[in-house]
Amino acid sequence: MNIMDAIFLLLLLQTANSFPLATNSRWIMNQPTGKRVKLVCVNWVSHMQPMIAEGIEKQPIKYIAGQIVAAGFNCVRFTWATFMFTRAEYGNLTVSQSLDKFGLQAAKSGIRKNNPQFLNMNVIEAHKEVVNELGRNNLMVVLDNHVSEPKWCCSGRDGNGFFGDASFDPNEWLKGLSAVAATYKGNPVVVAMSMRNELRGDKQNEPDWYKYMQQGAIVINKQNPDVLVIASGLHYDTILGFLKSKPFGVNIGNKLVFEAHWYTFGTTAEKWKAQTNLVCASMIQKAENNYLFLLRGDHSYPLFLSEFGIDQRGANEADNRYISCLLAAIVENDIDWALWSFQGSYMLREGGVNTAEAYGIMDFDWVHPKNNYFLQRLQFARQINQDSNPRNPTSYKIFHPQTGLCVKAGQNNIFLSNCAAATRWDRHQDGGPIKVAGSPQCLVVAGDNVAAHLSNDCTSNSSKWKIVSNSKLHLAASNGQRSYLCLEKNSADATILTKKCLCVGDNLVDLPTCPENPQVQWFKMVPVNV
Repeated sequence: MNIMDAIFLLLLLQTANSFPLATNSRWIMNQPTGKRVKLVCVNWVSHMQPMIAEGIEKQPIKYIAGQIVAAGFNCVRFTWATFMFTRAEYGNLTVSQSLDKFGLQAAKSGIRKNNPQFLNMNVIEAHKEVVNELGRNNLMVVLDNHVSEPKWCCSGRDGNGFFGDASFDPNEWLKGLSAVAATYKGNPVVVAMSMRNELRGDKQNEPDWYKYMQQGAIVINKQNPDVLVIASGLHYDTILGFLKSKPFGVNIGNKLVFEAHWYTFGTTAEKWKAQTNLVCASMIQKAENNYLFLLRGDHSYPLFLSEFGIDQRGANEADNRYISCLLAAIVENDIDWALWSFQGSYMLREGGVNTAEAYGIMDFDWVHPKNNYFLQRLQFARQINQDSNPRNPTSYKIFHPQTGLCVKAGQNNIFLSNCAAATRWDRHQDGGPIKVAGSPQCLVVAGDNVAAHLSNDCTSNSSKWKIVSNSKLHLAASNGQRSYLCLEKNSADATILTKKCLCVGDNLVDLPTCPENPQVQWFKMVPVNV
């Protein structure tokens, strides 16, 4: 390490208030202070064939890092490929040589214009420089071993899926984990290492999962004991349910975190539109069975939702309905997370040169976000809503996932507002009143298509609220005529009305099919103790 590198790392150590991180039950903590740290990350790809961070051919690295901060993230899940660190013919390539290898002359010209300092670096040095630039912007980094062979992920038969596949030799993988852990040892920007992205394919099995993930955790922890070690599950990182019957089995102190991915792939837009409540309920129950359970009980662990996302252009109706359901679960559980993805384009993806990423935050030229409204919807998910201290009293905020806003009480009505300034409510028991915290007033139904409001009468049927539908995302109370009305956002403004429950029958049971979109009526009571 030269003197300039030493000075840089010293400055980072002085400003990296969250380093190193540790775990305490289901929470990630600042180890020196004992205060909770929440990972609010976005994925950024550097594992593709050129082995170069996407976008540096489009914009200066400082601009890209600044845009990540401006979009509201405090962390980047930054990918790498095993061969970069285990095979000299990959890792010793300069950025210029790697681009020449694939005939990417336009990208080379773009880097020469925007980031000329990278061209003569080898790909490992370039990876390190991107990490350091993120650190200069006070961003944390989670290093993710995305693939072995640099390429697009993830096919079940691409040779990168599971231990023993053609490009996935377990010993070489362990060597790569050790090399990366050593490369970033002492760098406070890197707070965690994810052992492998989306294990998959015909060879996957639980005994080998335990064997090799345990070995990987030990290797990382031995080489770099400061970083969190993140273990992914089977079947594209969607199944960790086997941990219920057999614990992970390796003690690496307070450094173990588990990760999961949660998309709506495989569920059609037609099914979402016909059965929105039922599909959401099924999706949440599946997540509970397979990984959310890790947040519960006496032997809980932090869960890092390291990938979720939608088509940022708004064209995919399955995505549009799934994301409201998912956001309700994220804020209710106050999960650490990483959105897929930041890049607006790829230099080279599956043979296509300069291709777009529909799920990417940035536009094709990496100038502006595609969808600022979506970023605004994440504001409650970014906040720390639950402190790790269980002695703190708990109140609730009422979240509307379709907008990302929360309920605030006015003098004569209730309306949606920024969640940071939202009204706090007392704990609600199903069939009972929803009271403003520290106040005798409660929420009441006034009539069909009439604004909901507060009242001091908290004993009438109009003040007794039930959580209805399988999704558990409708709040309904009686209108005094043996039928129920649900909270609903007014289509014209931010006020909240009470209207006939959508896709829910008079018996408060979900209709088997429903042509309407009930998400305008989705409200979730979220525990808050900070």
